Amino acid sequence: MPSMAGKRDYYEVLGVERSVTDKQLADAYRKLAIKFHPDKNPGDEEAIVRFKEAAEAFEVLGDKERRARYDRYGHAAFSNNNAGGRGFADVNDIFAALGDIFGDSAFGDLFGGGRRRPSKGGDVRCDVELDLMQAARGATVTVEYQRHESCSDCHGSGAKSGTSRTKCSYCGGRGQVLQTTGIFRVQTTCPSCRGAGSVVKDPCPTCRASGYVLHKIRREVQIPAGIDDQMRVRLPGEGEPSPSGGPRGDCYCFISVREHELFEREGQHLIVRVPISYSQAALGATIEVPTLNGKHELRVPTGTQSGEVFKLRGKGLPSPHGRGVGDLMVEVNIEVPKKLGPRQEELLRQLAEQEHVDVSPHRKSFFDKVREFFGEH
Repeated sequence: MPSMAGKRDYYEVLGVERSVTDKQLADAYRKLAIKFHPDKNPGDEEAIVRFKEAAEAFEVLGDKERRARYDRYGHAAFSNNNAGGRGFADVNDIFAALGDIFGDSAFGDLFGGGRRRPSKGGDVRCDVELDLMQAARGATVTVEYQRHESCSDCHGSGAKSGTSRTKCSYCGGRGQVLQTTGIFRVQTTCPSCRGAGSVVKDPCPTCRASGYVLHKIRREVQIPAGIDDQMRVRLPGEGEPSPSGGPRGDCYCFISVREHELFEREGQHLIVRVPISYSQAALGATIEVPTLNGKHELRVPTGTQSGEVFKLRGKGLPSPHGRGVGDLMVEVNIEVPKKLGPRQEELLRQLAEQEHVDVSPHRKSFFDKVREFFGEH
């Protein structure tokens, strides 16, 4: 800012006559502040200087006592103290000091001041457990959770029935206070009323002055097809109420999908493990495999190896975001029988001879082993 001697007349800065009314003064400052606002003039140092100059002029002329002193003594009225005409350290200092002058108007919002904007209420959580079929096809489920509702006894005021809240004397009902540190002014939430602007003298016994009581809520939730474990479904506006009159928070349903006895899930894909016999693997076969939509015939080619995987396209899970359908991976494993009939054993021993491999000798019965032990034939 210019030196004291070089400062322009505050009325000249704002472009008004000395007989200007308070409203005309505020309107003039409003126009200049919008014109030279830093957001509208990025990188323009001259605009910032003019913005600060207008703010300083309005800070003085907008206060009746300081304006009277300025009218009488000019800039010299503030040459030896910090009562006004002091200049601002930066743009943020202007926002903190002058932001509340225009209350709830759009101009007040421009400076981040005035009363606090209503904040959104808190979010709540509920848990939903699904089986794989519900997750694959989608479902409508009913959830229960708890959230706060307005107290029916005090109608949300927090004050005992027959009484009402009173204006906070600490902040004058604005919910905000200005704290001055040197040349800086910081606007903070009132520590007495916590931003409400009013306090409770005689609290409601039901809600203990909070204005809210806990309620159990039941809601139907549409679960999209293909949802996966640990995903969330959002219920907008079904959370906690806002203490400042803003919108409710949201409810988030955390999804848990139970394991399936046949299918293993990997994202949109499914894996199923199917046992086949040695002869089916060696000679080839057509087998039936399970899918989410029923049985499906799968051709196993000759010479299939244990652990080989066959892909059935489009037999997996749909994407909850509409991005196609996954596949079903069929892993075949050769199953070795634990017990063989006489004919099966005979054929396998013949096969072993053809393959020239060593196999365990024919099992002797317990009684054969006893006779051999005692030397009987």
